Amino acid sequence: MRHKLGYRKLNKTPEHRKALFKNMLNSLIKYEQITTTLPKAKELKPKIDKVITLGKKNSLASKKNLFRQLQSKSSVDKLVKILSQRYEKRHGGYSRVMRAGYRFGDDAPMAVIELIDRDIQAKKIDIKNKLQDKEVKAPQIKNKDSEKESKSKK
Repeated sequence: MRHKLGYRKLNKTPEHRKALFKNMLNSLIKYEQITTTLPKAKELKPKIDKVITLGKKNSLASKKNLFRQLQSKSSVDKLVKILSQRYEKRHGGYSRVMRAGYRFGDDAPMAVIELIDRDIQAKKIDIKNKLQDKEVKAPQIKNKDSEKESKSKK
């Protein structure tokens, strides 16, 4: 029997596991849908549900506790302002895990974990920033190349 055997250790040290889940929680809050391996997704589901429940309390103590867990002001703000309003009438079950086949390299079972009633536009947050970064970096590289060419001609 498996009574009280705890959680999956995922072949990682406790510090690594804690950092892994903190980063995954922040990504899930930011993008509202992430793809990961099935065991990680199954371990992440109760954690995100507890974090959202804590965010719904909307007290100073709960905000401090959230910041202690997530260490990201933007994640805490989104939890308290947006997600707590979205799940105001829901009593748990804020996320779902769906199987997504197997990874090509090592055949690891993959899963998509997402928030229920998610904002579809949340996944496209960084796409605009990446495009702007490319546009900004491209002229700078050309200027450096042209400076090098002009110095070598002299």
